[in-house]
Amino acid sequence: MNKFLIAVLALALAHQAISDKTVYFEERFDSEDAFNQRWVESTFKGAEQGAFKLSHGKFYGDAEKDVGIQTSQDARFYGISAKFEPFSNEGKSLVVQFTVKHEQKIDCGGGYIKLYPKDLDQKSLHGDSEYYIMFGPDICGYSTKKVHVIFNYKGKNLLTKKEIKCKDDELTHLYTLIVNPDNTYVVKIDNEKVESGKLEEDWDFLPPKKIPDPNAKKPEDWVDNEKMDDPNDSKPEDWDKPEFIPDPDAKKPDDWDDEMDGEWAPPKINNPEYKGEWKPKQIDNPNYKGPWIHPEIDNPDYTADEFLYKYNDIGAVGFDLWQVKSGTIFDNILVTDDESHAEQVGNETWGQTKDAEKAAKEKLDEEERQREEEKRKQEEAEKANEDKGEDETDESADNEAESADAEKDEL
Repeated sequence: MNKFLIAVLALALAHQAISDKTVYFEERFDSEDAFNQRWVESTFKGAEQGAFKLSHGKFYGDAEKDVGIQTSQDARFYGISAKFEPFSNEGKSLVVQFTVKHEQKIDCGGGYIKLYPKDLDQKSLHGDSEYYIMFGPDICGYSTKKVHVIFNYKGKNLLTKKEIKCKDDELTHLYTLIVNPDNTYVVKIDNEKVESGKLEEDWDFLPPKKIPDPNAKKPEDWVDNEKMDDPNDSKPEDWDKPEFIPDPDAKKPDDWDDEMDGEWAPPKINNPEYKGEWKPKQIDNPNYKGPWIHPEIDNPDYTADEFLYKYNDIGAVGFDLWQVKSGTIFDNILVTDDESHAEQVGNETWGQTKDAEKAAKEKLDEEERQREEEKRKQEEAEKANEDKGEDETDESADNEAESADAEKDEL
């Protein structure tokens, strides 16, 4: 086979690999009409339900590309979702990716996305609506700044055992979750891996493989004390001293009346010779056997499941949130089976505008700093004028008083 044919074959295989990817859902919020047709806002919370709006925010890298859906009302519940052709991720990777921008300096609120089954009631979407996966940042105060990765398994929502830190600044960040058919996962932030592992190890999908043997007991003669009292050690004869003694420098007050005040006794002070409770020194225990380890047996309730990763009818994506301070923008939502494609999309969207967005944020901050500085100077000038006016008033009053005194003296 000549080099030309090899090159053609390699190109064909590469094209086949690219074409094998499946994009189940993608949303960049390019059109207001498309947004209104595709997305359904929940009305479940009534007057407490907040509204989303299309916005690129106060600062941005590209006025068109950075448009997303933004929470617009403080202290509100938010619910919005879009449906797509249902699919199963059996035998494939599942990749969920989106961008989050907390430009409002969020103090308490969620920024996570959820994958739902196909029969989601969109108008009634709320916190107890069944979902398959919940993924994304959650911030509340100084203590909670983490990435949620929650899987629903047999009706239970399982939280990860690991602590994954989220970004807590005001810039846009790219969050990616990859769930593989070998029951492994990867979490990325800004196209960089921040966590990975095995589903079975990092979530309580299944009971433990091993359990303590219920029939095993520590032998009665098992010695697990590494040290023991020295049998040859004895307490010194002069050891026992009282903890407190009468103050030798105290004197009975001259005005003390024994009949009225009772018998006088000097106050107590700490005894400098007090040594505390005596204990024999410790020596190595010759009978020490080490810590007793409870033997384990196979857990009869454990059954392996090679399909921990799998969901059969994924059919909707959405946001179900509570936010104290609104302003979060969600954008660039992608559900696919190809990690490389997701990385490429991330670079084409977030990657293309992140630097310009950061520069815009710095410019906005500088303008705000200058306004604050001008405001401070103006307030100081006004305060100085007020003080000057008060001084002039006081001086005028003093002059009037002096004139009055002079006239009085002439009379």
